[in-house]
Amino acid sequence: MKRTIISVLLTVLIATSASYAKRAALLEIPEVSRDKVICFCLYTVQDNILKMTAQLYPLDERESRTVRLQVRQGRIWKQIAEAPVIEQGWTALLRVEKWDSTKDVEYRVAHGENAFYEGTIKKNPVDKDEIVVAAFTGNSIYPGHGGDIPKTDIVANVKKIKPDLLFFSGDQVYDHNKHYAYWLKFGRDFGEIIRNIPTVTIPDDHDIGQGNLWGQGGRLSHTRAGHDGGYAAPVEYVKEVERAQTSHLPDPYDPTPVERGIRVYYTALTVGRISFAIIEDRKFKSGPEGLVPQRGPRPDHINDPNYDPKSIDVPGAVLLGERQLKFLRDWGTDWSDCDMKCVLSQTVFCGGAHLHGRRDNRLVADLDSNGWPQSGRNRALQEIRKAFAFMLAGDQHLATIIHHGIDNWNDSGYSFCVPSIANLYLRWWVPLEPGKNREPGAPEHLGEFHDGMGNKITMLAVANPTPEENHDKLTTRAAGFGVARFNTKTRKITVECWPRNVDVASPSAEQYPGWPRTIDQIDNYSRKAVAYLPALRVRGAANPVVQVIDQDSDEIVYTLRIKGRRFQPKVFKQGTYTIKVGEPAEDRWKILRDIRPLSPGQKKTLRIKLQ
Repeated sequence: MKRTIISVLLTVLIATSASYAKRAALLEIPEVSRDKVICFCLYTVQDNILKMTAQLYPLDERESRTVRLQVRQGRIWKQIAEAPVIEQGWTALLRVEKWDSTKDVEYRVAHGENAFYEGTIKKNPVDKDEIVVAAFTGNSIYPGHGGDIPKTDIVANVKKIKPDLLFFSGDQVYDHNKHYAYWLKFGRDFGEIIRNIPTVTIPDDHDIGQGNLWGQGGRLSHTRAGHDGGYAAPVEYVKEVERAQTSHLPDPYDPTPVERGIRVYYTALTVGRISFAIIEDRKFKSGPEGLVPQRGPRPDHINDPNYDPKSIDVPGAVLLGERQLKFLRDWGTDWSDCDMKCVLSQTVFCGGAHLHGRRDNRLVADLDSNGWPQSGRNRALQEIRKAFAFMLAGDQHLATIIHHGIDNWNDSGYSFCVPSIANLYLRWWVPLEPGKNREPGAPEHLGEFHDGMGNKITMLAVANPTPEENHDKLTTRAAGFGVARFNTKTRKITVECWPRNVDVASPSAEQYPGWPRTIDQIDNYSRKAVAYLPALRVRGAANPVVQVIDQDSDEIVYTLRIKGRRFQPKVFKQGTYTIKVGEPAEDRWKILRDIRPLSPGQKKTLRIKLQ
């Protein structure tokens, strides 16, 4: 018996040691030949400004601290920019203004005499009816959970999908102390597609070295768990992470740093005719410790099924903060270069899971989600729905399609939370009661629910992990990636949810149950009308922008680039309204004032000619 126990212990010890050895090997920064010191480059183009971050391996003392950006002109390479190498994190930030976005441009980033990294800056695909986004989250590094399985299947599938934008919503790096080493590994894994496709990468909690993040305006947190609010890692580490992952994004809406000089990156990016708001839903958010009564083993986990959700929606609790709400408000009214809008965030605006980590660990509420604080969540959704914007996010380790509600179910927009690339921490959506008002044939775990914070949500699809384990395929751990297709001609959004290790081009390839799903742009503001204003019939512009303003409060009710020339505005209370119709890119507007809702059964058309 004693020998058996010893034998088992030795087996476990050897297996554990092998696992840690394997992980430790991943942590090493490989030695590269000096012609390979540029690991990868990230880029975006907005308002004819190209921004690019070159990520280098460590340089030795004798090597140049400058990189150059060159573009191909016939048979020669012409230098158009250069930038110093920032040694903390080994990045170089390149910028070119007056960029011509109407054509593909071959580029290369050069260092020294022999190091080159080549790719293509794609033209802005304004002529495409469908803009495709490939979206990812949760890049676990841990052996045994799929983190050590190569990402070649994802890269191969992305090449077949041919997206116009890549979106990595967070946790690109899972090590809490060695972001640089794992960021290089991220580049080795995905650099082959990143070099030719504009890419949005935004850091989440694990990227900056925490289990969870409530940034609380940049202040110092005293725990890596993060629940007291702020950033626990040294401030220079946080800056290094954000510089590496976000410096290539378009210039921030308001660049004013938060506490301790930590920068911000929330901004807008337009690809084709789709405008994306890139928000920081962690940076300004309040930490729960000391702000709400603790009702579980952690300040952010509530286990008491009898607690009152209203008790945690306390004054002073912040989600996006006033700065980002103002940004969303302005972004939602600016349709000068777009037909559709989408918000890119780290996580979704609700609690989207019941079981956390283990099948026997049921949480009533998780304050790490954007379902808390509820008032902040509602204010964010109010601004987002005014732009009829779809929402794309990650973080939850669980793929979902959710229709959000504020005052009533389904009165706001839709969100798609994409699955993790490699899923370390499993979550499940397993409600105790059947969902209400389910779609015909839908299983009981779908339908209308309150989440743990009392928010109204309609679960339309969820990719729960399965009981069986198959780490090679990773489907049992619900790993994969998402695709969102925005069709500007039909104004519909089709979302796809692909498992790992399938061939998306194969006729037999299956997505997770519940996908694909198509959503109409107009349904991202599904609030029921109290009344309708007169119908509009517009001449002089195709697909004009319509803005409805409540004259009593001077509040913008919503703004939308309509499909076609006819539209009947809905309103949500009786009153007097102003309607603006026009083409903002050309500053052509027609303003109609003192418009009142129609009586029941009344029909009226306002004919508008834009000069």
